Amino acid sequence: MRDNRRKNRVLALGSATALVTATLIAGAVSAPTASATAGHSQSREARGVATAAERAAKAGIDWQDCPADWALAKPIQCGWVTVPLDYAKPDGKQIKLAVDRIGNTGTAQERQGALVYNPGGPGGSGLRFPTRVTTKNPVWANTAKAYDFVGFDPRGVGHSTPISCIDPQEFVKAPKADPVPGSEADKLAQRKLAREYADGCYERSGTMLPYMTTPNTARDLDVIRAALGEKKINYLGVSYGTYLGAVYGTLFPGHVRRMVVDSVVDPARDNIWYEANLSQDVAFEGRWKDWQDWVAANDATFHLGTTRDAVQAQWLRLRATAKEHPIGGVVGPAELTSFFQSAPYYDSSWVPVATVFGKYVAGDTQALVDAAAPDLSDTAGNIASENGNAVYTAVECTDAKWPTSWRQWDRDNTRLHQDYPFLTWANAWMNLPCATWPVKQRTPVDVKTGKGLPPVLIVQSTRDAATPYAGAVELHQRFRGSRLITERDAGSHGVTGLVNPCINSRVDTYLLTGEVDAADVTCAPHATPKP
Repeated sequence: MRDNRRKNRVLALGSATALVTATLIAGAVSAPTASATAGHSQSREARGVATAAERAAKAGIDWQDCPADWALAKPIQCGWVTVPLDYAKPDGKQIKLAVDRIGNTGTAQERQGALVYNPGGPGGSGLRFPTRVTTKNPVWANTAKAYDFVGFDPRGVGHSTPISCIDPQEFVKAPKADPVPGSEADKLAQRKLAREYADGCYERSGTMLPYMTTPNTARDLDVIRAALGEKKINYLGVSYGTYLGAVYGTLFPGHVRRMVVDSVVDPARDNIWYEANLSQDVAFEGRWKDWQDWVAANDATFHLGTTRDAVQAQWLRLRATAKEHPIGGVVGPAELTSFFQSAPYYDSSWVPVATVFGKYVAGDTQALVDAAAPDLSDTAGNIASENGNAVYTAVECTDAKWPTSWRQWDRDNTRLHQDYPFLTWANAWMNLPCATWPVKQRTPVDVKTGKGLPPVLIVQSTRDAATPYAGAVELHQRFRGSRLITERDAGSHGVTGLVNPCINSRVDTYLLTGEVDAADVTCAPHATPKP
């Protein structure tokens, strides 16, 4: 799922998330044929990834200083891994994936191989992972002694044959229409934008779209493993990175040495991706209220009201004002939702978002404009933002079959909006291009335990908005021998990067020794942010 690094995305799930209850409509005659065809395709792709991995193992990675404009200073090194665009045709078109690394900080005897990271999305870049070593992040100091930290840009992302769906400056332009429709005409306008976006993806990136899937990224991960010279992979995935890990563990169970998944996407086939997004809408509302309770408890600092209802009233007032006259001419309800959603995503955003909100209510509108409006002069940042959204859309729309009936979308989101209004319609419009997606939509992998899969460590907070807790439980049931660490009464998305000794010590122990607790563990929450 996609996280909220890019404020101009209406939803990140690392986001992100999405979709659909797939309906079996094939009859008794056609179903076996479809199944046989799918099985043949999978066997071709399995042979293709084996071929690509063998080539990558021979070629290795030509590690060099990173390009200056990647902002990855020595001793971090960068390189490339070549993979097939289509694994069913391993001798066909090839694409290059950007990878980087920093060596383990301990001795040669302490080294246990490479730890490969994916931060989520789909659409997130993992290239900053080695900076956890260069910045001396204390949470990761013990693990860094044993592992090379390896990041990569997944296919379509950043430096790895990037895709695009719309001109980046157009993508970030503001103000956008209020995501909450006030009329049927508003809905028609949003539907038109969604269809145009899907068409734009095909026009600008059509050759890549059919192959922008989670299983293909998992295959890429196995080729990266081979290029690194590793027989088995050590993997850390957060948010959507947990789904990538779940699919990798299903397709390549014998290639996993250690795997930590943090803030887990529910991998059930009928959850990928439409239903996942609907569940997200409910969870966001709960975490939004948690944040409002905290703001109210700290009224002496923020002056936004002493109760959740009072804070909500301020929010509705702000939203109505921005709808009537966009603040600074550029911040309307869509931009407000994009900015404020970082608070239910991450506890680290609680103070910054509340501070800007408080300043606005006190009369300082510029702070809100600076925080929520796009910066049209930041062309590089806008290219990255548009690319991230393009990959998010491409992967989620291609991974699974989405409803094509507008009646279903309208019914489901109208119903949810009544009780969960904070994010529901914004999320719906973000994912609606999947209803008119121009390339074949796949059937999700049936995530399950395969021969050789070791114990997987699952870490999850109970009130996570982007990846609701039920997802961790589902993966725990599917991966036999896995262990679940639950952070109770907490909801920051991405748990392993926070300071919580109950969790940090267990992640270290697992990565350093392979040992897990005899039973699942529940930890107290990490410290609540202080104003």
